[in-house]
Order: sequence, then structure tokens, then C-alpha cells
Amino acid sequence: MTTVCICGGGSLGHVIAGFLGAEDNIKVNVLTTRPNQWNSTIDVYAPKDEIIKGRLNIISNLPEDVIPQSDIVLLCLPGFAIKKELELIKPYITPKIRLGSVFSSTGFFFEAQKLFSSDITLWGFQRVPFIARVKEYGKSAFLLGYKDSYNIAIENCDTKEDFRQEIELMFKRPTHLLNNYYEASFTNSNPILHPARLYSMFKDWQPGMVYEHHTMFYEEWSVEASELLIKMDNELFSMLEKLPVASDFLMPILEYYESHDAQSLTDKLRSIKGFKGIKSPMIEVENGFVPDFSTRYFKEDFPYGLHYIYTKAKELGIDTPVIDRVYAWGMSRISK
Repeated sequence: MTTVCICGGGSLGHVIAGFLGAEDNIKVNVLTTRPNQWNSTIDVYAPKDEIIKGRLNIISNLPEDVIPQSDIVLLCLPGFAIKKELELIKPYITPKIRLGSVFSSTGFFFEAQKLFSSDITLWGFQRVPFIARVKEYGKSAFLLGYKDSYNIAIENCDTKEDFRQEIELMFKRPTHLLNNYYEASFTNSNPILHPARLYSMFKDWQPGMVYEHHTMFYEEWSVEASELLIKMDNELFSMLEKLPVASDFLMPILEYYESHDAQSLTDKLRSIKGFKGIKSPMIEVENGFVPDFSTRYFKEDFPYGLHYIYTKAKELGIDTPVIDRVYAWGMSRISK
């Protein structure tokens, strides 16, 4: 019997808790700031009308209740919450616990390496394993899409292959082991995908400007956003050439989305079923809508996503003019 502790009560926390909790050989604990709002079971509505019914073992806001007896701890948290959560759980993490993150490109490995000694196994997904949404907090969620396979990085572990197989069995998808944490930490998904779109939409916004309607983030994706994304992707790959990573660990953005130019990438992003219905970060005001710079799109993807790419490029002396421009704009909006 394996005990997994999910840290965080967001969309992925709900879906993974339910997905794993449906297995007879897995116990699921949940560390959340709102334990009283959780049921002891959670329903996950998956594609093809499947309903996954997960059982939860212990739900608490106290790490001492759920961490010490766990074999695996998995952070399902936004980037801005990772450091604080790691500090909270640190007194209860022992060498027998494998400490991981559901998404590594928001700084998990960088922050964990600062806090934990080399006898603590650290691991993380390169990309999130599911497209997820909460249905009813603490009770149900939507699993909107699966990935065909997963890539994970594992550090400070003498039995990496055994652990890789364990994750593969738990998540029921082929799981590939990356060479090192750089390959999980630097990705061309959210850390450049979201900033490219946000910059293309809101770069010219000034106080007093109002947009007529609430723009859909993906269904109204623009060619300008795709052009920015492709340029940022090229700059990211220029940086990766200077790091000890495999040449094929990451697919270029056009290849990943089965596209060949900005227009076909735009068409692809507009058509993805799991992206339907996602609105841009905006607030309704009199006569229309304005950008909401307080959302996770800004609070996470600039200072805890694109930030790590930007700073590593500077450290390596790589020229990244488009990333620099988008990053500076995003950070200026957050500061205001």
C-alpha cells in the first residue's frame, strides 16, 4: 500500500486525489487550508462519461497529520505558493519520502534544492498530467483531458528506474525519465505560452481603456500571439543549447502542436477541446472589461515561470530580446 499526500486544493489537486484515491493499493491524504470543505470521497468526471470515485484517507490543514506517514508527497500548487509550502512541510519530510511537484517549471526544483539536503528525493512532472477543473470544491472535479505520456525528472535517488515504474503504474500512462531537473524545469508550455498571449492582448492597455467583450484565451488566440510564442520558443532553445540537457528532451512549440507556422499554430490552439471555455484574465467594469493583473496568469507565469528562463539566459549570456521585452512588461504590470 502506497500513501500519497496531495498538497493543495486546486483543480489538479482535486483530480489527482480522486484519480489515485480510486485505486485499492493507494491511500490518499490531502493537505489543504480548507479541510472542512472536503468530502471523504471525490467524484472525478472524466472523458467518455466515466466517473472516477476516489476515496480520501486523511484531510487536514496540519502537515503533521498527513506528511509523516506518506511515501510520496505531491505539490499541486501555483508557483507563488511553492516556497511557502515547502517551508511548511520541511520539518516532516524524511529520506523515505519522495517529494515532488505536479508541474516543475514554476521553480519547484530550484526552491526545493535550497531547502532540502541531498538525501531527500525530489521529483517532478515536466507538464501537468491532466487538464483539470473543479466542479464543486472538495467534492467533485472535471478531468478534461489526458496526456498520452509523461516526462518526469528525479533527483537524489539511487532507484530512479523503480520509482519511474511506480509513477507509471499510478498514473496509467507511459512515463519517461528525464536526464536531470533542467529538463523538467525549463519548458515551452505555460511559462512562455501564457505570457505570449497576455502580451499580445494587453501590451497597449492603459488606465481608462475598456475592451468591449470578455476575450476567450484560446478560442480567440491571435496570429500575433503565435508569432511571439514561436520567437520566445526559439530563444528558449538557444538557451537550452548551453545546458546539460538532451537535444530531444523538449519538442519545439510548432512540432508539439503539429503546426508549421503562426497561422496553423493559431488554428490548432483555437481548436483544442480541453481549452474551450477558458476566458482571459479580465474584470467587468462599466461599459466593458479591463485586464486583471492580479490573477495567476500574471502572479505565476511571469515571476515563477518565465522568470527562471529569463534569469538563466542572463546567467549564460544568451541574447533573448523577445523574452526580455515580454518579461519586463509582465513584471511591470504586476508591480503596479
